[in-house]
Amino acid sequence: MPDTLINKYWSEYLQTLSEQERKSRNNYTAEQWGDSKELADSLSSLILSGKKTASCSSLWIYEKENIPVPEKGNYTIVLNSKNEPVCIVETTDVQIVPFEKVDESFAFLEGEGDRSLEYWRTAHWNFFTRSLGKIDLQPLMNMPLVCEKFKLVYK
Repeated sequence: MPDTLINKYWSEYLQTLSEQERKSRNNYTAEQWGDSKELADSLSSLILSGKKTASCSSLWIYEKENIPVPEKGNYTIVLNSKNEPVCIVETTDVQIVPFEKVDESFAFLEGEGDRSLEYWRTAHWNFFTRSLGKIDLQPLMNMPLVCEKFKLVYK
């Protein structure tokens, strides 16, 4: 049933576009962000509010799970904790950056907590400790992160 809901949501988005624009949007992913129901709801709310326009993931997880790294122009249907679509974002930029090189401007774009680099480092270190631990890895200061910027295109 969720796939039907997701496909319907994508179709509704396509109906807001011109015929020419529709032709260029034939590929999307649908996913929850974060590693818990609470985080999925929190992050999707931040995106909807306009505070969150960036996100990052561990490159190691992409490699371990053989998942393609996001690219500029990708579309993602962001799901809440119930796997319901809440919005669609378009990736506008992707860079691989070591954890220790993530700067204040990127932390601010992530939109979490007080939006400071200090908050970002603490929250993301904890997140990567949990997520990398599931694949028997530990976070390192120089671990490569997939730093993605995006814009909200549909809600």
